[in-house]
Amino acid sequence: MKKRALLSVSDKSNLVEFAKGLDRLGYELVSTGGTLKALKEAGLPAIPVSAVTNFEEILDGRVKTLHPFIHAGLLARRDDESHQKQLLDRDIHPIDVVVVNLYPFKQTIEQEGVTEEEAVENIDIGGPTMLRAAAKNFRDVTVVVDPSDYDSVLNQLNSVQPSVDFRKQLAAKVFRHTANYDAMIANYFTTITGETDPETLTITYEKVQSLRYGENPHQQAAFYQEANVKGASIANAKQLHGKELSYNNIQDANAALEIVLEYSKPAAVAVKHMNPCGVGIGETISVAYAKAYEADPVSIFGGIIALNREVDADTANQLKDIFLEIIIAPSFSNEALELLTVKPNIRLLETPMEWAGSNTKKVVSVVGGLLVQDRDNGTVTEEDITVPTDRKPNQIELAELLFAWKVVKHVKSNAIVVAKGDQTLGVGAGQMNRVGAAKIAFEQAGNKAKGAVMSSDAFFPMPDTVEAAAEAGITAIIQPGGSKRDQDSIDACNKHGITMVLTGMRHFKH
Repeated sequence: MKKRALLSVSDKSNLVEFAKGLDRLGYELVSTGGTLKALKEAGLPAIPVSAVTNFEEILDGRVKTLHPFIHAGLLARRDDESHQKQLLDRDIHPIDVVVVNLYPFKQTIEQEGVTEEEAVENIDIGGPTMLRAAAKNFRDVTVVVDPSDYDSVLNQLNSVQPSVDFRKQLAAKVFRHTANYDAMIANYFTTITGETDPETLTITYEKVQSLRYGENPHQQAAFYQEANVKGASIANAKQLHGKELSYNNIQDANAALEIVLEYSKPAAVAVKHMNPCGVGIGETISVAYAKAYEADPVSIFGGIIALNREVDADTANQLKDIFLEIIIAPSFSNEALELLTVKPNIRLLETPMEWAGSNTKKVVSVVGGLLVQDRDNGTVTEEDITVPTDRKPNQIELAELLFAWKVVKHVKSNAIVVAKGDQTLGVGAGQMNRVGAAKIAFEQAGNKAKGAVMSSDAFFPMPDTVEAAAEAGITAIIQPGGSKRDQDSIDACNKHGITMVLTGMRHFKH
């Protein structure tokens, strides 16, 4: 009996060449719809599925391969005499090779203005069913879902019988593929129905690249992206220059990008170890970067820079003067690229500077589970604050406080930021007590702390941080408030003539 291959694909990359290889190996080709047309136009002797099932496709193509003559041919075990007799009694031909990829659901929902009806019509039913049936019977059936596997499949088929291990690997890829497909559909319906905490969480990611290692050389790592990520993201950034990103590079780059997106004015952010070491805003991106650099010219060395405006020649001239790991921007001028690509290792990443797509949930792994929460997209404006102190902030202080508040949101807790003139002066991050974080920030700011403002990611449980701020010369403080001992800190501010602004919003970052 002649061996049979069933081909039904939406991605027709290299399809004809692969089908010709199957034909040369003596396989009978069975196909459907556009795939059948492509094979016929290439002069291949393909037959329609309806000739196998003796049943014309109906319901506008919704039903064509959902038939016992197809699925019995896929699922029958070759080593089971009963299965083989049942096929013979019913004149059902076994199917030995299945080549299927699915309706473009992902590409459909990514389109601007796609309707629910369009999305639904691009949910494949017959394709996943055939794939799962063939993959279940991997000991006897070779199932192909990825055009990149065509050559290796032909090589295996050339050897008369593909190894079971090879077919098992193909089956594993199939189940990953269909799981990914179903997860995208599940997420789409979860979103359009407004469900926020579903009883099961189906998330899917697609591999961007394997990484040399993780946080440390003994840790294996890879980088994956969400299936339909859009907008500002390291996952879909275009790398224009430089060596491959590392695990730590990606973490730091993401931290820098999230901070720079807080600002509408030209802004520059320098990050080391996922904490900002310098942030500046200015009338031009060149001025903003100069402020970020001056904020901490020591820590910025070997850092990651994010800029929310095109990198021009003036800015590139500043950037090239020190060793930097990564520069992230919405674009680079030709002159900037000429200046920066002289350095062979610096990574230049281009990404949009607008949040889009899935900027709603943050997922963090713990041993044996996941924590899922809304992203911290909370913002504070002048209208949101209260001022409990005797002295009120002037407009300059208020602008500086709001600037510092946007920075401290992205600093590891406990977090303190000292700022002045649209520039950070000191950052205290990740300390076990708040006054300890403040002392680090004041030490870094030095004499510049006199007349500066301070932000804190959470309330003061006691007035010691305010006392330290007064000693450093801080004139204004912004913090969430909400402690049972808020009045102690308010009294301390009043004693030292410091104005304090309360936001009512905490920004813990663990």
